[in-house]
Amino acid sequence: MQVFKFGGASVKDAEGVKNLAKVLKTIGYKDTLVVVSAMGKTTNALEIVLNNYFNKKTLLKSALQDVIKYHNSILLDLFENESHPIFKEVNGLFRELSDILRTNKSPDYNFVYDQTICFGELVATSIISAYLNSINLKNHWLDAREHIKTDNYYRRANVNWEQTQQNISSNFNRNTLNITQGFLGSDVNNFTTTLGREGSDYTAAIYAYCLNAKSVTIWKDVPGVLNADPRYFDNAQLLHQISYEEAIELAFYGASVIHPKTLQPLQRKEIPLFVKSFLNPKNEGTRVGKGITLQPNVPCFILKKNQVLISLSSLDFSYIVEDNISGIFKLLHTYKMKVDVIQNSAISFSVCIDNIFNNLEPLLQHLKAKFRVTCYENVSLYTIRHYNAEVLEKLEEDKTVLLKQLTQETVQIVTK
Repeated sequence: MQVFKFGGASVKDAEGVKNLAKVLKTIGYKDTLVVVSAMGKTTNALEIVLNNYFNKKTLLKSALQDVIKYHNSILLDLFENESHPIFKEVNGLFRELSDILRTNKSPDYNFVYDQTICFGELVATSIISAYLNSINLKNHWLDAREHIKTDNYYRRANVNWEQTQQNISSNFNRNTLNITQGFLGSDVNNFTTTLGREGSDYTAAIYAYCLNAKSVTIWKDVPGVLNADPRYFDNAQLLHQISYEEAIELAFYGASVIHPKTLQPLQRKEIPLFVKSFLNPKNEGTRVGKGITLQPNVPCFILKKNQVLISLSSLDFSYIVEDNISGIFKLLHTYKMKVDVIQNSAISFSVCIDNIFNNLEPLLQHLKAKFRVTCYENVSLYTIRHYNAEVLEKLEEDKTVLLKQLTQETVQIVTK
């Protein structure tokens, strides 16, 4: 088995879907599972639908119609005959989404998020599966929610590996081309869950682990893993190879090319990961594997924007030690904050967080009951792996540094 993952950028329009088929024909699709994300910016568009559902009901219908029109335009470009069954199938999926929004009784945003956002992947894979069948690339459409079982931590669910392995082992045809959704799972009550934004890479790794696949390939609009995001850094270089350990470090610190959880299951079974360009599928791209050195050995830059830096100090100048720190982390967990950097001294504690779930205000209210609190919003977190004095000096030019932390291999800087 080989597992391919195609992201939203690769299937943002009809030409992208046709190119996916071209990649399969070029590389080969025997005994292959293809994991696909929502098309283009559909997840963002569905988040607008969801926001209107909760906050701007008058705009809900038009926002949903925008999503439907976008997919219909792709359908019309791919299929000459509007009587093709896929048109009815896609209409049925969007009708199901409308029914969920009409009948939902839950006030829990995270729960409703997962029940609605999943339609991006469901529609995308249905269209792609139908198109591939229409050009004689015979395939089987799979519902990932029937395989990947999780807890009910909506929007960032944790995989039940034992149940997932059992489901895939007992209900998967290895001898055909399979198409399924990234990002999705389901809980014990069969409600849809999601694995976190950009979680389709993780889906590919879950399937690869359970199928003992020979490799996973992530198809991107870049030539492979670069040492920096070219949108923010000049002269980004292609990394030809990286070890699992290095890739896990880069992903943990926020490198967007690989989802942070993707490497762990692959590393356990030593399944190699390739990151390649869907525009040039025969190029080698980047290989991630066991015991290989970083090549070329250059500094690697990661930027995370829109972070929050919270600095705490004790009101009575008492030490911030184990009991205080455990209480702080309990609150961070309660409010679902992703911690990116921590730094503490005898009477102060600083943490840089990702406010994914928009719970900052209640968190701050809790902290202010016990600490003197300073909060900086919309800060930037720079991480450099394998840094040197020259790149550090250049990075800090014309920036206000709020926090700086160095280890032997990594430096992290929070700037305003």
